[in-house]
Amino acid sequence: MLEIVVRAENGERHIRVSAGELDGLVRRIGGGGDRFLVLQRIPDLPDVFAQVWHEAGDAGGDYTLEYRDGCAGRHFRAVVDGPEAAVAVLTAWAREEAGRDERPAWSPLDLGPARPVPPLDLGDEERESLERRVREVLAGGFASRAELAEVAEEYLVTRDRRPVSREQARALADRLWLERVAEQAAWEGETDPERLTRAFTALQDAGITAREHFTCCSSCGRSEIGGEGAPGARGFVYFHTQCTDSAAAGHGLTLFYGGFDGSSGTTAATGRAIVAALEAVGLRAEWDGDPGRAITVTPLDWRRRLVG
Repeated sequence: MLEIVVRAENGERHIRVSAGELDGLVRRIGGGGDRFLVLQRIPDLPDVFAQVWHEAGDAGGDYTLEYRDGCAGRHFRAVVDGPEAAVAVLTAWAREEAGRDERPAWSPLDLGPARPVPPLDLGDEERESLERRVREVLAGGFASRAELAEVAEEYLVTRDRRPVSREQARALADRLWLERVAEQAAWEGETDPERLTRAFTALQDAGITAREHFTCCSSCGRSEIGGEGAPGARGFVYFHTQCTDSAAAGHGLTLFYGGFDGSSGTTAATGRAIVAALEAVGLRAEWDGDPGRAITVTPLDWRRRLVG
C-alpha cells in the first residue's frame, strides 16, 4: 500500500491506496465534478503534496501535474500525455523514488511570495489555553491539519471578538502538528488505537457496524448509527468525540453498543462479540455482561498516529 491519502474533487477520501487503486482513480478523472486528485503523505506535512488535473476533451489527453516540496519556491508543474504517464509520476512521488523530481520536465510555478503571518496578540493565559486545546485534539489523532486549524481559529471566539485569524490558526496548527509528527516518529510497533481499529474492522466484517470517533455525543450517536448499518447488520458499536478526548487524557475509552432489533438478547450478544474482538487484539475490556451498561477499554495507552 502507498502511504498517502488521495482526495478527489467529488469529496472522496482514500487512505493508503494500492498502486492499482491509484491507477484506477487517475484513469477515472475527467468528468464534471471529478477532474482532479490531491495526494498527501501520511502523516500529512505542510506544503507537501502532489496533484493531477484532467478534463475530458483536453487536447492530446493532457494531464497537468503539480508537486510542492515544502515551500512556495519548491512548487513545480508538468504536463504529460495520457493517464499511464500521470500514474507513473504520481506513483514515483508516493514511493519517494530517487529521481522523481527529474522526470518529466518540471517547470517552476511562481505563485508569488508567501504573505507573512502576524504573531498572535494574546495574553499568556489565553495562549496557553488555546495551545492546550489544540494539543488535546492532536492527541486524539483523528483531526486533519485543516480541522485542527479550524479548532484553533474558533476556540477563543466570542460574540464580539475573533482574536485568531485563519492564517494565524493555520500557522499554530501546523507548528503543533509537526511537533506531534516528530514525537510519533519515536513510537515503535502497533499502538493501542491501532489494535482498536483492528478490532473494529473485525467486528465490521462480522456484521456489527463499528464506528470510531462517531458524532459528538452518545445521544447523537444513538440517533445516527442506524443510518450507518449495512444490510443484514445485527448490531453496532461506536465511541464519540468526547470518548476520544477522555481516552487521550488517559481515562480509558467508553464504547456504546446495541442490537438493531432493540432486544436485550441481541444487545448482550453484541457486547460479548465486542469484548471477544478486543481481547483478540490484546486489549482489555471491563464489562459485567449487563446489556444496559457500556463497555470500557482500560488500561489504554492512547497513541494514535496522525494521518491528516
